[in-house]
Amino acid sequence: MSLNQIQIPPAIMADLYRSSLVETNEAPAKSGRMTSQETIVTKPRKYLGENQKNILVLVNYPGTVYLPDEELNFLTNMLTACKLSLADVAVVNSSTDEGIGYKDAITHFKSRIIFLFGIAPLSFGLPVDFPHFQVQSFANVTFLYTPALEECRKDGVLKSKLWVCLRRIFGI
Repeated sequence: MSLNQIQIPPAIMADLYRSSLVETNEAPAKSGRMTSQETIVTKPRKYLGENQKNILVLVNYPGTVYLPDEELNFLTNMLTACKLSLADVAVVNSSTDEGIGYKDAITHFKSRIIFLFGIAPLSFGLPVDFPHFQVQSFANVTFLYTPALEECRKDGVLKSKLWVCLRRIFGI
């Protein structure tokens, strides 16, 4: 086995690099292990928008910085119908910002609403799973999981289901 194949468990990694990888809100745990109040410091997140209303839009478009033009237009129109704009949201492409999970999203973006377009709740790190178009509350955040934006844009039934959910979330 070469040195490149050695896998170090996260708790040991945190102990080894406590001052550079771990940011704590309280005194270190006596056991030397991470506590529930400690978080791993993350890299700066790249996102489109200004996140003025703490709404996270998570998409997955490999090979694109944020999302393709047609999907951006669809998203912009959808936001406009909800009396919102790109300034109100943060659009994160999970394919270029790997490793983002719900805890990081809530902490970094202070998200109160998270849209998962084509990203399953479990793959986002949520401990609960729910189907498409079910408005789900968890950890004081409203989640909506739908098919990818391009699927919603192209399919009238999916678009209608999305609109029903948006009306419920935003009280339109």
